Amino acid sequence: MSLCELTLRDVYLARRRIMSLARRTPIVEAPRLSDIGNTRIVYKPEGLQTTGSFKIRGAANKLLSLSEDERSRGVVACSSGNHGRAVSYVAGRLGIHATICLPDTAPINKRKAVQQLGAKLVIAGATYEEASDMAARLQEESGLTMIHPFDDLFVIAGQGTIALELLEDFPEIDTVLVPLSGGGLMGGIAFVLKSADPTIRTIGIAMEHGATLVESLRAGKLVETVEEPTLADALAGGLGGETKYSVEMVRAYVDDTVLVSEGEIAAAMTFALEEQRLVVEGGGAVGIAAVLSKKVRELGENVAIVLSGSNVGISTLLEVVRNHHS
Repeated sequence: MSLCELTLRDVYLARRRIMSLARRTPIVEAPRLSDIGNTRIVYKPEGLQTTGSFKIRGAANKLLSLSEDERSRGVVACSSGNHGRAVSYVAGRLGIHATICLPDTAPINKRKAVQQLGAKLVIAGATYEEASDMAARLQEESGLTMIHPFDDLFVIAGQGTIALELLEDFPEIDTVLVPLSGGGLMGGIAFVLKSADPTIRTIGIAMEHGATLVESLRAGKLVETVEEPTLADALAGGLGGETKYSVEMVRAYVDDTVLVSEGEIAAAMTFALEEQRLVVEGGGAVGIAAVLSKKVRELGENVAIVLSGSNVGISTLLEVVRNHHS
């Protein structure tokens, strides 16, 4: 792959490369949400992936692209949870030693998943930034290869395979709602859809507090935000300093961004469970939250919502549902 720019060929190559590890997820009609939004809405439930989130796509594409020397030295990754789980799974399948750095805020269920998959777990600091710094130190000290969670063209191409599936299974799509954090998922999907038809609206959704990329886009420069506890823990964390690809791809290919509150995220998680029997973690439910709260301008006639993950602890999900109805 050229490291100068991403091409559609790169995304098609990624799809072929990862097909033995990442599932092709279906589209699922969302009749009740369609009634609320007064339009046709479908879900793309990435929680059906083996590791419970879309992250396996990018992780697999990156790890499968490594040289034999890079594989033998091992890899390191920083994550809020889902990327670490995906890297752990793929590395285990390929016989690669993986070290995963998580912040202390990472949920217990995501920590356990990393350990159960055989990776070395390092809890490094109270914030994502501190965990990222630790991963960078381990990379330098031990000669490991960094598997970046979002700012890597192999990772972005892997995430872009979601858009190829959307175009094939839902070719009438005119709007897509995608969780937005570091920009790898949003950038990959938006790049592919805009390449197919520039009129398709691409909308990134994040939580109200700590949405670093959204605040950076609005400020016109990279800004720091304070990490706060959130149901959308998969979207938490900063950008880790200067980025090469993801921010610029979001800036170039994303039409709008929307922020949703913690209450709106909780309502969306509850809605997904009760209306469609779908388990969706907070970060994966933000697109539903944006529609329920009627915060999306120009929703379109054929809308796809990417449900990016299902890795929420059962006790957390039950508490969310109870609190929502109390």
